[in-house]
Formats: sequence, structure tokens, C-alpha cells
Amino acid sequence: MSAPTGGAAKILVVDDVALNVKLLADLLGAKGYRTCSATSGAAALAVLAAERPDLVLLDVMMPGMSGYDVCRAIRADPTQAMLPVVLVTALDPAEERAKGLDAGADDFLSKPVSQSELLARVRSLLRIKQLYDELLLQRGELAELNRSLEQRVADGVLQLEKVGRLKRFFSPQLAELIVAGGAEDPLKSHRREITVVFLDLRGFTAFTETADPEEVMAVLGEYHAAVGRLVLAHEGTLERFSGDGIMIFFNDPVPVADPAARAARMALAIQGEIEQLSLGWKQRGYELTMGVGIAQGFATIGGIGFPGRIDYGAIGTVTNLAARLCGEAAGGEILVSQRVRALLDAGIRVEPAGELVLKGFHRPVTAFRLLA
Repeated sequence: MSAPTGGAAKILVVDDVALNVKLLADLLGAKGYRTCSATSGAAALAVLAAERPDLVLLDVMMPGMSGYDVCRAIRADPTQAMLPVVLVTALDPAEERAKGLDAGADDFLSKPVSQSELLARVRSLLRIKQLYDELLLQRGELAELNRSLEQRVADGVLQLEKVGRLKRFFSPQLAELIVAGGAEDPLKSHRREITVVFLDLRGFTAFTETADPEEVMAVLGEYHAAVGRLVLAHEGTLERFSGDGIMIFFNDPVPVADPAARAARMALAIQGEIEQLSLGWKQRGYELTMGVGIAQGFATIGGIGFPGRIDYGAIGTVTNLAARLCGEAAGGEILVSQRVRALLDAGIRVEPAGELVLKGFHRPVTAFRLLA
């Protein structure tokens, strides 16, 4: 909608007397308004549909359709609900006002039309029409924003569902990277320095030989729940569960600060949880404790498997070293490599555990024991 007195505003002049139409059209044109005209009610409705004016000056007394009839027809169209209609009449305004209001008119002018009064009524009604059009535009923009917001919410819910499904198989960090669809494929093989943690329950084999399968699954459920919660809390990547054996690594797929110290603190926290669980297991007759091995080094990491099933895994000497250290650790013990020891801050206490001869390593490996 144009400015109320701007040249873009279009006014439809309707009168069965051509001279009256010309006089009003010339007056409005001189003030910068565009005009269109009709000399009958039926013609007015046709011009209205074709030209879509911003205001209508409508003579009351016309043959065929009167101005009241035309006004009622305009108001019957929902798209013209707020189109300003000014009735122009030579009859007594007081007598005709009730009829005009009932037909849906907005204002009245008496013949002969006063130039100043005409222009004042036109400016006022066009200003109201402009405000209404702006309100409609804002309402449309708001509706579009709401639709866009609904779509974004729906997309967000779908993405959360995807992440939730992927988290059943991958770490939360990797699941979010896969769904986000970053520039690089997170499952593509790559090389990175990581800290690897291996966990293993001592006495588990003997336990499975004597316990019912249901009891074994219950113990594993408690064990996995405790470990999983602390892995997530320390932002580790859970590589796999393998019965009582669990492998976790840090610094991939999302790099983290101080991965060695983070891994050590997680291992200490898990060891504390397992000690508490062990008390309950012991009351049920099961002697179960946990050993932990931690090593740091470079590994090749990425998706391992086939199209129907892909795991996210790390391959390299560092994973073998962490597994061997875990195998040497006694129940309740956490063994770390020399490289991990060098990266720990002063707040984590360690003591020498000697040189260990590990399978697959040609030389003895210097190890250290984390102290709670």
C-alpha cells in the first residue's frame, strides 16, 4: 500500500453522470492520486476486480444497482473487507447515514462536494487503510516465521532422534558429527595421537562358569552403566564393549584438552565406582575387581566393518600397549605407560610399577601405578 497522499494510491470514482466523474478524477489527479472510473454499479464491480483500488468514491443514486447495493457487494467479498468506501449523495445526509452504515460504508460526502473536505476524507481513510495493510503484512510475516519455526523445531526433533539412534552405536561426539555432516567424513580413516584406556574385570571368567546367565547379565548391566556414565562425563569415546572388557580413548573424534590427565581422572573415578559395586557383588558371592591400563600414542582411527554394520575403532601400538598394561594390572590397580606419566599434572599421584615384559613388545616397558 502506498503513502496516503502519494501518487501510488489508486481511487475508483463511480457516478452515473460522466461530468461528475471527470470533476472528481481531475481533482484527485491534480493531487497526485491515480484514478479509475465507472458509470454504473455493475461496471464499478468489474473495475474493482481488475484495478484493485485503494479507495472507492461511490455515488448513491444510480440506475440499476444503487450505491448501497454496490457497497453491500464489496463487503460481501472477504478480500475487500477493509477497502475504504465513501458514499457521495445529494440526499439528506442524516437520513441516508443509517442506510449507508448498514451497507458497510466508511464515510459520507454531500453534493456539491467540497474540495477540502474530499481531500481530508481521502487522506484519513487511506492512512487507516495503509495501517491495516501493514498489519496484514506483519501478520503474514509472523505466520511465515511461525511456519519456519515449526519446520526448524521438526528438523531439530528429527536430528535429535537421529543422534539418539546413532548414540546406541557410537559415542555422542561421533554421533553428532555424523548427523551434522561436517566438511570431513568422521568415519574416514585418519591418524591422531590419542590416550587409550582398557578396563577388565578380574575373576569374571570364574564368575561366568558358576553364575546363572541372568545373574551374569545383571552384573554386566551394573558394570556397563557405571562405566558408561563416567565415560560420557569425561568426554571419552567408548570404542567397544566386549563382555567385561571395555576400550575407551580420548582426543578423537573431537579433540580435548589434556587427554592423558582426563583419562587418568576417569579411570580413578571408575575404579572408585567399581569398588562400591564390588561390595554388593561380594555379598552375593562374587569376587570381582577391575584392572585398568592407560597408554598414549598415535593410532589410525575410523570406521571399521561393512555397509550393514560399522564400528568406530582405533588401531595401533598404543591400543596394544593399553591392553597389555590392563592385563598386567591387579584388581583395583591402574597401570599407565611412561608417556602418560610424563603428561600428568601434579594433582595426580603415581608410583613406579617397575619394568614389565609384555606380549608383543620386544623390550621391557616402564610402567607406573596411579594412586587414588
